[in-house]
Amino acid sequence: MAEPRYAWGGVAGLLGLGAVLLRGLDTTLIDWQPALAASQPWRAWSAVFVHYSGMHLGANLAGALLVGALGFAARVPARSVLAWCAAWPLTQAGLLLQPELLHYGGLSGVLHAGVAVVAVHVLFAGHAGQRRIGAAMLVVLAAKVLSEAPWAGPLRFPTGWDIAVAPLAHASGVLVGALASGLAEAVHRRRRQLPGVSP
Repeated sequence: MAEPRYAWGGVAGLLGLGAVLLRGLDTTLIDWQPALAASQPWRAWSAVFVHYSGMHLGANLAGALLVGALGFAARVPARSVLAWCAAWPLTQAGLLLQPELLHYGGLSGVLHAGVAVVAVHVLFAGHAGQRRIGAAMLVVLAAKVLSEAPWAGPLRFPTGWDIAVAPLAHASGVLVGALASGLAEAVHRRRRQLPGVSP
């Protein structure tokens, strides 16, 4: 059986490959639309493959590579891979808090979730030095999300970018990634305390 960190790399690869293969498809067919959340829930998965420009795609492919490498270096266990997969649709579901964001696509929210998953795993399961790294990662993520002021409106237009950015997607990704990973770590810790269960 392959090591879980290879499965983590597989998820990162799937995200990037899907975005490349679906480039050029009419984005309205698969993007996130709050009005269609109930009737077409699969958009919570497919929206990550939507990119609105070459710059958008290139930045997210680089991000997928980095998050894949982060999980590989951290030797994440299977529970972290499952937590990231759970955070994938939940990141888009969080956008229901901002229904005026009529369309959304891209990997950035789910990539933020992946970093949060790794950070929480390291915080829970690492030795003392690693736990400090995990805590620092979470502080940096929180500071980034707060600096983007996701409560101030659905879109930002950063200098140098040729698309608008949806800060709530980043905030949603960090929140659901941290919660999913925290739950996975808590369940793992609880199972280790049960009689007859090996660590």
